[in-house]
Amino acid sequence: MSSSDSNPPKLNRIVVLISGGGSNLQALIDSTLSTPPALPNSHIAHVISNRSKAYGLTRCSLSSPPIPTSILNLKTYLSQPSSTPRTRETYDIELASLVLSTSPDLIILAGFMHILSPTFLALLHPQPDSPKIPIINLHPALPGAFDGANAIPRALDAFEKGEVKGTGVMVHRVVEEVDGGEPILVREVEIVKGEKLETLEERIHKVEHEIIVEGARRVLKEMGRI
Repeated sequence: MSSSDSNPPKLNRIVVLISGGGSNLQALIDSTLSTPPALPNSHIAHVISNRSKAYGLTRCSLSSPPIPTSILNLKTYLSQPSSTPRTRETYDIELASLVLSTSPDLIILAGFMHILSPTFLALLHPQPDSPKIPIINLHPALPGAFDGANAIPRALDAFEKGEVKGTGVMVHRVVEEVDGGEPILVREVEIVKGEKLETLEERIHKVEHEIIVEGARRVLKEMGRI
């Protein structure tokens, strides 16, 4: 037996933050389990949700093996009795501590409906020369267009007014500015005249399922992890 056989490579620990159904999370899970895996030498080590009823948590329980999960809801956190004041900032401190406790190699925001504050980001990267844990986000819009919530209906509305010719999806690095980080991967999506919002959303979701895996793979490759 060779030394490489007795010491298999350490799996990349991917930690995913979600808020809802988790279809993009499922794409990531499938990408680590496929043959061959689209994300080799990697696994979804932990999933954190800020909503207790997020179906993505059920996806984790149904996975084989089940994926560990945690729930940290802002409203619940703020309402709990505490000897010290609880604020949006202390919530982000708690969230950062929870994320760090999972020992992530890569953090992916997959429909996580919570804006990460400068406090959170500073705790993930405490020193200028400290190792950077990459944090990437999936956003259903082109860079610089329709940042923030409700990007798809806003794009469709702008299309119907003749203000844009189409929309897109991107995976970008997370910075303090909402959806303002460096794009890692961008895909344009055509908007068809007269189409319903539900149809556009369905087409965009299909692109999301591809690009979130491809974006994660690209970052891990940049890190020399795959």
